[in-house]
Amino acid sequence: MVSLVSFCFSLLVLQLALSTMMTMASDADPEQDFCVADLASTTLVNGLVCKSAAAVTANDFVFHGLATSGNTKNAAGSFVTPASAAQFPGLNTLGISMARLDFAQGGLVPPHTHPRATEILFVVEGSLLVGFVSTNNQLFATTVNTGDVFVFPRGLLHFELNVGEGQATAIAALNSQNPGVQAQAAALFGSGISDVVLEKAFGLSEKAVDHIKSKF
Repeated sequence: MVSLVSFCFSLLVLQLALSTMMTMASDADPEQDFCVADLASTTLVNGLVCKSAAAVTANDFVFHGLATSGNTKNAAGSFVTPASAAQFPGLNTLGISMARLDFAQGGLVPPHTHPRATEILFVVEGSLLVGFVSTNNQLFATTVNTGDVFVFPRGLLHFELNVGEGQATAIAALNSQNPGVQAQAAALFGSGISDVVLEKAFGLSEKAVDHIKSKF
């Protein structure tokens, strides 16, 4: 069980990391003090529309979602709770976001990318095998334990696997209000890409492709 003290400590550490990341944020610099997202707006812009400053309250700058562990009773054995502008309107235009990662024993966050952000991961509890693959197809992987920090460069394929003897928890910070996430297996086999493309790309039979697609 993650103690309140250790959880709060992880947040303080990530605040320091975020203060550094903000100087190199991938999102555009804000042009006013804040731009709390109007989640009810249907206007499409590069980001989220600001709601009226007169309607902004202190509650717009608070998010309680990371205090609660996610439900890891699923096929992957993991759950990611995001805190991006879509869930936390006060982050809009500020170029930062966070997420909580919960793992059952053996749980996996499958290989994925964040096209708009670098991610820094702080292990609150447990042991994780983490890694990313460079554009030269070189794997950089290691095991990180409670208190360790690991960074995933922007846009590169990466993963996290719980290799400890119990549950694990981590907190991620990203230098975008909307980092985006693309799970590679789901993108390839669950998006409707032609079977012929997948058969040729992976050297698989039609039957094998159909079997994998059935899982998505």
